This record gives sequence, structure tokens and C-alpha cells, in this order.
Amino acid sequence: MAKHGSLSINSENIFPIIKKWLYSDHDIFYRELISNGCDAITKLKKLAMMGEYELPAGYKGRIDVVVNSTDKTLTFIDNGLGMTGGEVEEYINQIAFSGATDFISKYKDKANEDQIIGHFGLGFYSAFMVAKEVHIDTLSYKPGAKAVHWECDGGTEYSMEECEKAEVGTKITLFLNDDVLEFCNKYKAREVIKKYCSFMPTEIYLSEAPDKGTETIKASEKLDSDVVIEEIKADKEGEEAKLKIEKRPELLNETNPLWTKHPNECTDEDYKKFYREVFNDYKEPLFWIHLNMDYPFNLKGILYFPKINMEYESIEGTIKLYNNQVFIADNIKEVIPEFLMLLKGVIDCPDLPLNVSRSALQNDGFVTKISEYITKKVADKLSGMCKTDKENYEKYWEDISPFIKYGCLKDDKFCEKMTDYILFKNLDGKYMTLPECLEVKPIDVEENATGENGEKVEAEVVDEASTEGEGSEEKKDKTIYYVTDEQQQSQYINMFKQAKMDAVVLKHNIDQPFISQLEAKNPGIKFSRIDADITDTLKSKTSKKAQEELDAEAKDLKTIFEKALKLKDLKLTVEKLKNKKIASMITLSEESRRLQDMMKMYSMPGMDPKMFGAETGETLILNANHPLVEYMVAHKDEDVSLFAEQLYDLAKLQQAPLSPEDMTKFVQRSNDILLKLAEAGK
Repeated sequence: MAKHGSLSINSENIFPIIKKWLYSDHDIFYRELISNGCDAITKLKKLAMMGEYELPAGYKGRIDVVVNSTDKTLTFIDNGLGMTGGEVEEYINQIAFSGATDFISKYKDKANEDQIIGHFGLGFYSAFMVAKEVHIDTLSYKPGAKAVHWECDGGTEYSMEECEKAEVGTKITLFLNDDVLEFCNKYKAREVIKKYCSFMPTEIYLSEAPDKGTETIKASEKLDSDVVIEEIKADKEGEEAKLKIEKRPELLNETNPLWTKHPNECTDEDYKKFYREVFNDYKEPLFWIHLNMDYPFNLKGILYFPKINMEYESIEGTIKLYNNQVFIADNIKEVIPEFLMLLKGVIDCPDLPLNVSRSALQNDGFVTKISEYITKKVADKLSGMCKTDKENYEKYWEDISPFIKYGCLKDDKFCEKMTDYILFKNLDGKYMTLPECLEVKPIDVEENATGENGEKVEAEVVDEASTEGEGSEEKKDKTIYYVTDEQQQSQYINMFKQAKMDAVVLKHNIDQPFISQLEAKNPGIKFSRIDADITDTLKSKTSKKAQEELDAEAKDLKTIFEKALKLKDLKLTVEKLKNKKIASMITLSEESRRLQDMMKMYSMPGMDPKMFGAETGETLILNANHPLVEYMVAHKDEDVSLFAEQLYDLAKLQQAPLSPEDMTKFVQRSNDILLKLAEAGK
């Protein structure tokens, strides 16, 4: 006799559903119903292992999904432990009573709960997000159990009666609403199952209902995947016989994904193949990190460092989060450190505390520990590579440096671990760590540098890290010079090389905030762009009297330049530079440049840096050793103003492109100077 009744709703457990609905993505019902089938099969196997049930000979757990676009139905079939009438009453009719929780409670001393997917007993009801009616046919593994048929139209009323189901397991049939019929399309079903269930631990097969899935073809066209239902003989002699065939169910998942294996079992080709299949990326990853942890929590996964050729802001990675091989979501920020969102990979952590939707995480201490563990493993891998495989580490550096520097900015612990393994490329293309950059190599006074045309340039011993005096514990700040544009700053680079000084190349957008952080965390270290100042190393030694003469010349030249350039308060100095080929150059203090960059970043161009207590403007440096500067000191003719404008623009060009207006004037002025030279030579 059929039984009728009302569904019993546990108000305490259903409250979160009422508050936030069940799932944001309607296609997720596929995942929930298939997960329930996986649970039922896992439980049955565990009961067999504990001696409480004997599996049939040749038993192999499987889940079948059958689409029927004609009847507008979807069917999910598993050969798990099934349910008795009483269990249907308990687990289906009482919403939010979790079968997995009850099973674990009953067998907690014998079963390993890690492999039970279900948590809340709500997954089954996701079916009503797309179905106007749901039927269940189930037969329990228990001896003497009778098969049960249950159906509900989505309200609080249900009916339940005995049925004729002969095989142990459960079949769930969804009669879809007219607005979601796409879900009973084979191609849509394959897409969604691949999305959520590609790595579930039980084989999942997709097929079409027989009336839709059969067709008639020539015998020669039969494939191994075809099942012959009927052979149709040829009507005429010489005509090929035909077959009525049905496509075999299609296996859609890999039950033993790469991350579940021990790293020693995996080859490089295995990792690359998995990367291509999961992320559809034709470029090979640079390298990867295999996470495999059992204590104090269970976590497995693979993180890939992809090859990139763009600035760090444009990089978008994908970290797929799984729970017992069930897809949960992409890029869960609570679990994955923010800077690792730039990577690609999979993380599987059965211990994660999930909420009712299985697509958000509780931001608690446990989740923080997982994030910290992943950060530590990445830092260990990178630092270990730098120590033991420096050649490859250097080869990958340009691609991975945005990840690492971004990580240092976002995570203090990661920064502490990685500071000594950050690489800096010097002017000769050699990579050095921060400690190596700070190893000051004095310039030998007897080994003079060579100028542009082979002339000798004076040199002297320089050690910026030396102590103030013998026995003094106070040391000078250690300065690391850097270049942001090798082409634009080529004149300064040449001066450094001739003086046997070195600098590092920092041209990524992330480098400016990164070096500011390094300075803050490492007192005594400062970074300075090579055009921020003229160090004593680049100047010729002068006596006190000679310096007074230079200061006097600077006053006269300042007047000339201010008049020619129509500038007030121009900062101008005259120095004797060792390189006699340079007539003029401009310096801008490191503090002023960083402040200006900050104001540009925050859309404050043109704001006066004095408001922040910083020096403003730039300093024009004239080389007293250059013939043109010597000429300007000795003469006061009309050409001096022309030379002043030209020298100023030449100095500016060494730092940044001229404005369109200034460039037009510079080109015209250059033509005028050449014309004067041509006329003078007649």
C-alpha cells in the first residue's frame, strides 16, 4: 500500500538555506547527485571491508547518467548501498539530516571519514532547483530489504511505496522544468560533468536513452564503442548489411588524478600532460610543486608556475579547489594565498570546513594554517631551487619574479623566507642575490677605467660599506644602484661602467614598491637610481681652491641658463667629471622621484612635493672638463644662449622623452647649430 505524508523539515538546519538559498549555480545539482552516488558506493565498499557485506563477484562501483531529451528527464544511477524504506524516511523526508554524518557516527571506530563526501544532507534537494518532479527507486544492500519508490513534485508532499527494482543501489529521475531543458542535452551534460566531476573517485558514464541513442549504420562503419542491437540484412544482392547500434556509455572522469599519487610515481611528462588537459594551456609550465601532506591535515595538490610574457597586473591564474576529488570552486582566497592566485593548479583538501553551498569557506584558524602551509611549501621549493639548481632558477627568473615580488609584498612570512633568494640582474646580465649585491668590491686605484675612445679615466678605491674609522661599529648605508630603462639611461650606464661601478636592472612596475619594502625591512640598505646623484667616484678630485673656482663659475652659468631657459630657481652645479665626453646631465633625487611616482599613481600630477616635505625640481650638472662648458665660461656671445638650451635638452633626453613641443624646438635648434657650423667652415 502506498504511503503518503508530509516532509519533516528541521528548522534549525534549514535556516541557512532560507537565509541564503541553496546554490548560486543551478548546474551544481549534477555535482550533488553524483557525489551522493559516490558516497553510497564508498560506504558499501567500507562495509564489505569491515565484513558486514559481501560484494558480488566482479563488483565495480559506477555511476550512470542518462539523458533523455524526448521525455525531458535526467537519470542518475549508482550501485551503492541503496536505502530501505526507513532510511528514505530518515534521510530524504527529513530535510538536512545528513546520511554521511549518521554513517560516520555509527561506524566511527571502523570507517575513515575522509572519503565520505556528503556533509549536510542537502545535496539531494538541489534537484528541485531544476526539476518539477523527482522520483527515487532504491534497493538496500541489507538482507530481506524491499525496493522503494519515492516521488515528490517539489512541495512538502511526497508518496512512497514498494517497487520492483532488482539491483542494489539507487536511481534518481528528474523531470526537468521547461526553462532548463538544456540540462538533458548530452553535450551540455558532458560539459557540466567534466566541470564538476572530472576527478571523482568513482567511474561516471554518460549515455542517451535507447530511443534517442540508437541509429542505423553500415556494418563497415561500426566502432569499438558501438553496441550492436540488431543486424539488418541487405535488401539487394551486393548491398552492404546494416546494423542497428547504440553508443556505449562514455566514461567522463579520471578516478586517480595526478595529485593523488606520490611525487615519485609521476614523470615530467605526466605533469605536463595533466597541465595541458586541465588548463587547456598549450605553453609548457616552467616548473611545478607537488603538495602531499597527511598531518596535521590532509592536503594534496599541484601548483604550476606558468610561462608569462606580460606585466604582473595582467596575469590571471586559476587554482581549482577540490574536496575528496569533488570540484568546489576556482580561486578560493581564504585557502590560497593571494599572490598564488597568479599560479595555476589544483588543491584537494578533504578537511576543509565547507558551508551549505560547498562553494565558500569559513575563514577560521584552520583555513589560515592551510594557507600558511602552502606558502611555506612554495618558499621551500623556490629557495631550494636557488641553492641547488641556480642555472634553471636564473633561467626562470624573469617569468617568476613578479610572483615572488608580489608574494613578498603581500605576505611577510614569505618575504622573510625569500629575501635572500631574490635575484637582481646587473649591467653585465649576471644574476645576483641581495647578499651578493651588498658585497662591496673596492675599485683598485692602480687599475684605471677606460674611456669611450680608449683614453684613461681616473679611478680610486671606493667602498661605501666601509666604516667611518678603524674600530668604529657604525657603518655607512649600503647603496644599491639600479636602472629602470637601459636605453634611456644609457649615458649614465656608460659612466658607471667606465668607473667600474655596477647597478641592477629593475624595470617591472612591481619593482618600485618592492624595493621600498626591502628598504623598510632591511635598515641600512637603500636603493638609488643611477641618475639620482653624481657620486664622488664619478668626479675628479679637486683642491679647495679649485672647488671655489667651480662654485663661482656655477653662479655665472646659472644666470645664463635661467635667462636662456626662462626658468627661475634653477638648481645648477659645475663638477669636474672623469668622463670628459659628457657636457651636461640632470639628476633627480631618489626621494623626489618616488614621491612624484606616488602622486602619479594616485592621480595627483602637478602637486607640489614641498607639501610632503620633499625637495622639488631637478639639478642640472655641467662638466667643467668638457670643452663646450669651458667655452661658455670664457665667452658671452649670442651662441651661449643657444648652447644653454641645447645642453639642457640633451640632459633631459638622458632621463625621459621630451614633450612634443620641446622636441620640435630641439630638432629646429639642432638644425640651426649645424647650419652655423657649416657656414663657419666655408
